[in-house]
Amino acid sequence: MRLLLIHSDFIEYEAKKKTKFAEDPCNPADRLDDALVAFCAVESPDADGIDDVISQTVSAIGEMAGKVECNRVMVYPYAHLSSDLAAPDLAVAALKAIEESLEKAGYEVKRAPFGWYKSFSLSCKGHPLSELSRSITPSEDAVKPEKKHIEHKFFVLTPEGTIHDVQEYMDDSPFAALIKKEIGTAVPVGGEPVHVDLMRSKEFVDYEPVSDVGHLRWLPRGKLVRDLLADYALSLVLDYGASPVETPVMYDLADKAIFEHADKFGERQYRFKSGNRNMMLRFAACFGMFTTMRSMHISPNHLPMKMYELSTYSFRHEQKGEVIGLKRLRAFTMPDMHSLCKDLENALTCFEEQLAIGWQTGRDFGTELVAVFRCTEEFYSEYEGWIRKIVKDSGVPILIETLSDRVHYWIAKIDLAAIDGQNRPIENPTVQIDVESSRRFGIKYHLADGTEVYPPILHCSPTGSVERVFCAILENTVNQKVAHLPTWLTPTQVRIIPVTDNHLGYVKDLAEKLTKARIRVDVDDRDDSLNKKIRAAGMDWVSYVIVVGDSEVSSGNLTVTVRSESEPNKPHKITCTAEKLIEMIGKETSGKPFRPLYTPRMLSLKPRYI
Repeated sequence: MRLLLIHSDFIEYEAKKKTKFAEDPCNPADRLDDALVAFCAVESPDADGIDDVISQTVSAIGEMAGKVECNRVMVYPYAHLSSDLAAPDLAVAALKAIEESLEKAGYEVKRAPFGWYKSFSLSCKGHPLSELSRSITPSEDAVKPEKKHIEHKFFVLTPEGTIHDVQEYMDDSPFAALIKKEIGTAVPVGGEPVHVDLMRSKEFVDYEPVSDVGHLRWLPRGKLVRDLLADYALSLVLDYGASPVETPVMYDLADKAIFEHADKFGERQYRFKSGNRNMMLRFAACFGMFTTMRSMHISPNHLPMKMYELSTYSFRHEQKGEVIGLKRLRAFTMPDMHSLCKDLENALTCFEEQLAIGWQTGRDFGTELVAVFRCTEEFYSEYEGWIRKIVKDSGVPILIETLSDRVHYWIAKIDLAAIDGQNRPIENPTVQIDVESSRRFGIKYHLADGTEVYPPILHCSPTGSVERVFCAILENTVNQKVAHLPTWLTPTQVRIIPVTDNHLGYVKDLAEKLTKARIRVDVDDRDDSLNKKIRAAGMDWVSYVIVVGDSEVSSGNLTVTVRSESEPNKPHKITCTAEKLIEMIGKETSGKPFRPLYTPRMLSLKPRYI
């Protein structure tokens, strides 16, 4: 509780405009002369001991009233005293309790209405005791509301339909790494993840020292990969029938649904003031999509309706010590799809389809994914057959977690994860069945008889955040004989190295031919030795490297080093024509997005970024 006490000659107010939290009915205008004005802001931590906070607040007001010899009190809700406000229902109840307690103590009390934009006039008496501010928190021995006790049970379900104890899977596999993390037996590993060095040494991403922690600068090579990943996610959802939208990154906490949805996610939020409004930066695209849905006319014939946004950016105020590399950030890019479904059966069908997309992303990125499915015990009991079906369709064992009761907006969800070089999960695709948000935001359709239906909503990120996808791809390079990216994601797909300047004309023509075939190609025309240029191509993880000398110019046959087929100190070389190379790369990248080179074609023009 934030409290500002002012001894006034008078206080008068007039309620001007409702917010969505507005208390109604209320006294729209009032005045109190020779009064102690108690400006109050009820804060979210107060919920842990609200009765104690109310008692302390009444005592603080009474103490001040005694010192200034005043028997009149105006209790005035004033949200601007805090950026971490309590839920509106809790705040109203607390203010009413303060009003009633003061009245019982013999004070003449008036209370300004909650949730209104109000004009007010106040004359402060100006003596040494006329102004006092206090910050009140629940005391350590305050009686806190008892939290719902939730029991978690874990087991493994196989595609064959058999149930196993998790202990049967405690080996060195990626699936075991996920199980150990989920049941709390994973052993902490020190040091930085592999990708942190790679993201900088390969000039993909760097830290931004003059921004907040967890906000990165994307360099041209990394920006290209990031954009390709975003294009890939867009192509997935367009093929699936989703409609792209773009919504704001900040929202007004005066909207009741926005406040309640934000409050579900705890403290890790960016909140700030914009004039007299309490605002937040979004941590997912839900906010804008849900407000869009509630303003639409929805017919059951439109359902399932899928809406997609690449939320650049979403924000989570992660703890400073937890922020590292691309794995955990305060600003990140999330491909976010929400599907408004007709009913739960329709949601289950869409869930299966979207889970299949999630598994496909692991194959396309070359990263092995493992899964944990979570649901309430009630859901498992009713839909066990369906759960067995999705495990069978997935073709791999899945960790199952059941919860004794629902504590989240979802009743069931699945999380797919890659495993990093330190045997820790990197959460990527997810699908969730949300049974709360449509009612909270007023998203509904009507049946033929006029019955209102608040339908389930699926939350789905088909890939997970772009940053974590790239993190998983980089971490996966430790499992490769020679580190490489999928060719469709490699910033330079082909590098041509002329043996001498005499070969440069042929090389430029060859580069132009490959570029017209939608291949990212550059030319190492720098004044370095041939061996140094070949090593540089290896350091840049170039997919195909061509060295052009007299033989290549005269014959038209190219000697090409194929990175994905090579072994340490054993480059895999093939001989082919330019046309054959174009055909090979075309087959390898078929169906994947393409963007042109983001750096100069001639390496003599390319600057160093790190």
